[in-house]
Amino acid sequence: MKNFLYIKQITSTNEMLWKMIREKSVPEGFILYTDFQKAGKGQIGNTWESKARKNLLFSMVMYPKHIPIDEQFVISQFVSLAIKKILDNYIDDVCVKWPNDIYWNDKKLGGILIENSLQGKKIKATVVGIGLNVNQKNFESDAPNPVSIFQILGKTVRRKKILIEIQQNILEMYNQLDFEKIRLEYFSSLYRKDGYHTYKAEDEMFRAKIKSVHPDGQLELQTESGECRGFYFKEVQFLTHSTDKGK
Repeated sequence: MKNFLYIKQITSTNEMLWKMIREKSVPEGFILYTDFQKAGKGQIGNTWESKARKNLLFSMVMYPKHIPIDEQFVISQFVSLAIKKILDNYIDDVCVKWPNDIYWNDKKLGGILIENSLQGKKIKATVVGIGLNVNQKNFESDAPNPVSIFQILGKTVRRKKILIEIQQNILEMYNQLDFEKIRLEYFSSLYRKDGYHTYKAEDEMFRAKIKSVHPDGQLELQTESGECRGFYFKEVQFLTHSTDKGK
């Protein structure tokens, strides 16, 4: 496959791809993928559980110098949307949990880690790390809500086919890059986009609905009393309660 490199086992696809970028010319859209990561990275130091040869673990490079630094959240938006649109061909009820987790109903199907290298006021390079639960039959870690495509469908699917489709869809959205369209589609694809749900911030639990997502990635919630509150990544938790069901 053109612009793909497979390594059977690796510490981290993101780390290896950054090393390759520093040492030589790597074409835009290039993907490094593996069957097993010894130290796969999640957001803010989290790890990602994945059994060997069961899931998709890969990183992709882009050079989005035309995207303003203060609007770089659009990368999270179109990448998560591109993945969702491919998964929509396989399963129903896929959504994006702010900022960029891939969810099926209330369960986590995939995660995205975006790392940018800045040069002055421009984004010099972006490495997008993606972990997607594909054919794993069970999960053993203490992660609260993982799910795989196999668990949803009851059958295995071709990992490499999904990998190629995701690469093509990410590049298509990236090359067209309609900021307003992406933001509207992202909002309409959000997990919990409808109704009031329970959240937690600074040890305070409250019920709110998603009002908007700002261009810089800030999530704006509106409480039941009408108060609007803004949060950046890791400043608010999505809580699951039985009282939320059906709302």
